Amino acid sequence: MTVIAQTDPEFAFAGLDTPEAPATTRTLTGTPDPLGPLAALEGTWKGHGFNAIWRPHHGSQDRVLELNRTDETLAFSRINGPIPNRGLAMHDIEMFGLTYMQQISESGTGAGLHIEPGIWAIVPKTTDPNVPASVVRMASIPHGTVVLAQGVAEVHTGGPQHIPDANLLPFFFGTPPPKNSDFHSVAQTFPELDLSKPTAFRVMPAGMRQDTVENPNSVLERALESSLQGTTMKQRTFLHVSTTHSDVKSGGGTANTAFLAASGNPPGGNARAAQVDATFWIETIAGTGGHPDTQQLQYTQLVMLDFNGIHWPHVTVATLQKQ
Repeated sequence: MTVIAQTDPEFAFAGLDTPEAPATTRTLTGTPDPLGPLAALEGTWKGHGFNAIWRPHHGSQDRVLELNRTDETLAFSRINGPIPNRGLAMHDIEMFGLTYMQQISESGTGAGLHIEPGIWAIVPKTTDPNVPASVVRMASIPHGTVVLAQGVAEVHTGGPQHIPDANLLPFFFGTPPPKNSDFHSVAQTFPELDLSKPTAFRVMPAGMRQDTVENPNSVLERALESSLQGTTMKQRTFLHVSTTHSDVKSGGGTANTAFLAASGNPPGGNARAAQVDATFWIETIAGTGGHPDTQQLQYTQLVMLDFNGIHWPHVTVATLQKQ
């Protein structure tokens, strides 16, 4: 799989150009990396994962559950120079970032499932608005959605971290999201979740595990357990971004094409992406037997798709190694 560079090597932002501070291209040699915790993303990562999506179905029922084992390449390229953000309520700020290209295909068949060009950036603390330092992910999804998700970055020594459960349980507008403990009761209404029940409204490869459907993040737990056999995790960087303002109280969100967001009856459009939450762990795993440390990237992402008056979780997880 070929990954094309996102910007010309010679391209560099010149920084801010104001009466008080003419624009310059800075030399950062010998100073802390301005990307901060995002610096660990730079490079190309490859690995495998799991994807689950409830697709709208124009037919005898409203949905099909699709389950995929995946192969993935995720490549990050540093953006040269400080990215200026103009300010009026307060002084201008500078962000630093990386472009990325994500490509996900189905294992076995090689069929393309997803591509996503975008940018990760680190945003300094501001006073107006009063927002702590944060990270932001700006993503373009070719099905017709753009995403701006903002959140937090933390660097911790040791590990492993706790990976929380995730679920694929749909729920009706105006009702609270179900918990993993509700799986079997929800599966009475949505039998596609029970792999022991044959149905024409489920698409999946042979050998899919029921515990993966009940908790997609168990794929990450199993991969982490395998990668830590006989060794330890030295450091982990935690990145969490959301469109729901859970960490940063303003800004961010999703936007959809008219086809996806179509209003009326049934409610929710054809398949409106209403919410995105994603957590990334960049893990440094100690080398053994004279081998160097290895870098591993794990992530879990929830996109809430709305159609026919129901919130349908679309979950993607993967474990990738730096090349």
